[in-house]
Amino acid sequence: MSRRRMRDAISSISRHTISDATWRSKNKNMARDVRNLTEEKMLDKEVTYNDLTIQFIGASGLPRMDVVGSADPYFVADLNGHVSMVSTVKVNTLQPVWNELWKIKNVPSNAKLRVQVWDKDNGKKDDYIGTFTTNVEPGAKEEEIEGHGFRRTKGTFWLKIESTPSTDRLPERHRYAFDGPIRFSRHLSPTIGRLANINDARLYSTWKMYIKGIELFFGDEFQSWNREHKAAQAIFGGSLAIRTSIQAAHKLLYARRTTNGFGIINDKEDMFDVFRGGKEELGSKSTFQRRIKPAVYTYIISASDDSFRFSETGATFFVDFASKHALHSNCAERVRYSGEFHPRPQGGWQNFGGDMYDSDVPWELVIDNNSGTYAPDKMMLPALKACMEYNFPGFRIIALDFKDPTLKESVDACRAYALNTREVRKEFLWPHMHNGDIVLRRR
Repeated sequence: MSRRRMRDAISSISRHTISDATWRSKNKNMARDVRNLTEEKMLDKEVTYNDLTIQFIGASGLPRMDVVGSADPYFVADLNGHVSMVSTVKVNTLQPVWNELWKIKNVPSNAKLRVQVWDKDNGKKDDYIGTFTTNVEPGAKEEEIEGHGFRRTKGTFWLKIESTPSTDRLPERHRYAFDGPIRFSRHLSPTIGRLANINDARLYSTWKMYIKGIELFFGDEFQSWNREHKAAQAIFGGSLAIRTSIQAAHKLLYARRTTNGFGIINDKEDMFDVFRGGKEELGSKSTFQRRIKPAVYTYIISASDDSFRFSETGATFFVDFASKHALHSNCAERVRYSGEFHPRPQGGWQNFGGDMYDSDVPWELVIDNNSGTYAPDKMMLPALKACMEYNFPGFRIIALDFKDPTLKESVDACRAYALNTREVRKEFLWPHMHNGDIVLRRR
């Protein structure tokens, strides 16, 4: 934000005569931008911008947090509250080694890095260990973790920061831009499996990926909930009990547990692994354990943290809720985008022979805007396509409107192949509803 834009923002705020409550609601983002920029100008009148690579190495001397055992530590890092990263959980150790990277572009030179260290407790509230704050000057750093009370030291944290001048022509327009690596977590909920009587772990799994370039491709565009859809009205404009139940399910599905899976998407092979089945899904003797599964996924791109969240569309538990997209978004009133997607061999599943290997053909990702909850604007499909290509260069991306007849042909071919060739049961492919249930998929 330039000095002129800051003056205009301050002037605009001073002209408002509405009540304090309305001002806070309508101008929260403007006030935050002015406040953050003012703080930066006060700290350094000659702010420069840099691209950072932060290596979170590890910690030692953490306190014992569990009655039995030691601790299951993880950390949450943020830069001036603008962008954040959550690490993997290291099980049963007081000397965790992470060696996890975080790349952020266009970071002001006077920014502060804050790291909070936590102990993961499955099924309970996580225990706070301590925090430290440091500058973003390059070099190796050894920081003391300070706990509550009399600032008692709770251990030592090691990290390393590499910094290069920003290459963007106007870096202040896209400050704190996440630049990888694409990290993901797979969330498994045994409770959901028992409730839904499902033995297939994949069908009650959710995935959460932190992808790059959201602001670059989507700018200021968001997709708000569909006010013309009766079921969406019931969720967002109706009973608080509905939203509360969906939010409770979201918390259950996306809870951070020591049993979660974690990974990094470096190339197409890493994405292939996400799409492949496992022995718990197809049986230990199945020949399709390590093959890309023909399946359709429901997704949203979150407006709150730029994460790409998804699950298999046919999962029984998810269908019990009026909106799977609202379930993934935690009942957010807006998202960046939403719909469904499915991987396919080049040309479609109908052209993929049963004796062919995954490596024999190029792969495509077909993604759409099939979401009645948010009714995403089809004019943003090119932006969606460009964003997916930027994040998953090993796939040819095909972005289609939900009304496009070629989309239905591709989805039908995917499910037919799963039924006829891959030992997948029909009830795991199609969302199936009971009489009287509300469906939020667009027709």
